Amino acid sequence: MRSSGSGSSRNGGRGNYRGAGDNRDQKQGQGRPRKPRPEERRYDVAPGAPQDGPKSGRGGSARGGAKGGPKQSQERGRGRTTPARSREYEARTEERNRERYAGRKQISPPKTFPGAEQEGERLQKVLARAGYGSRRACEELIEQARVEVNGEIVIEQGMRIDPEKDEVRVDGLTVATQSYQFFSLNKPAGVVSTMEDPDGRQCLGDYVTNRETRLFHVGRLDTETEGVILLTNHGELAHRLTHPKYSVKKTYLAHIVGPIPRDLGKRLKEGVRLEDGYARADHFRVVEQTGRNYLVEVTLHEGRKHIVRRMLAEVGFPVDKLVRTAFGPITLGNQKSGWLRRLSNTEVGMLMKEVDL
Repeated sequence: MRSSGSGSSRNGGRGNYRGAGDNRDQKQGQGRPRKPRPEERRYDVAPGAPQDGPKSGRGGSARGGAKGGPKQSQERGRGRTTPARSREYEARTEERNRERYAGRKQISPPKTFPGAEQEGERLQKVLARAGYGSRRACEELIEQARVEVNGEIVIEQGMRIDPEKDEVRVDGLTVATQSYQFFSLNKPAGVVSTMEDPDGRQCLGDYVTNRETRLFHVGRLDTETEGVILLTNHGELAHRLTHPKYSVKKTYLAHIVGPIPRDLGKRLKEGVRLEDGYARADHFRVVEQTGRNYLVEVTLHEGRKHIVRRMLAEVGFPVDKLVRTAFGPITLGNQKSGWLRRLSNTEVGMLMKEVDL
């Protein structure tokens, strides 16, 4: 009796466990679909194949979420693309929008800074265009009280001026606020001092053919004379630099054959009589001597034709070679023969100061 009871309890226990498991599977099946076992899975070979087909090939499981295939959420959402609109539809939409806003009053946005309605141009912008650096650098020049407008020092930022009328100076030197250009050319020997030559000879215009604005030369140099010659489109500056009233000095190096007397410089400074009047040198010195060959420096403010050659020939020393090394404050330096260089702002200011501009 005891053994049967114990046996029944053991058997009953097993039966109760199995029964509970079956009931649990049924309860889970009622809430959500039961996941099929591997032997119960079905594979479709191809569209239209019977449902009870062979278990081979890649079918819906590969296409619908199995590893290696796209998920259905991607197929439903991300994979879809909006159809493009036709050009005719876009044109009609644009036309409707234009008709809708055609009668509305146009609104102008407010000014972004005070005083924008004022006439003129900001001072720092004018200085930046003239080549004094960035606008911030030009603002620092104003802060340092180095800028003058019409004779008065400017310390306030944002001042507006008329570049055509107002006179601007930096460190006492006039600024070319307009679109002027200034160049220095080391003219080689054999180049004619004209911008165009009807005989086809090499001339100054050959060195500035790629310039948009028309340039002209300041003064002249003999065809065989080398050295500094200025080119610009500033007419008033060019006129004053060559006018006898302003007495702009030019410096020349001349090669002559000696021996030369000690009083040669004194004679040139006192004046040499030429066919068109007396000519006087402002300065004379011997730069170099090699045997009988002398390299002398002559400075004068006159600009008559062949003036240096004629003066030295009159005192008995014809010139073999002549080079102009300076025109006012503009010096030749190490500029090579035939090279054209743009003058700096400081050099332009010094030129203008030379002739009271």
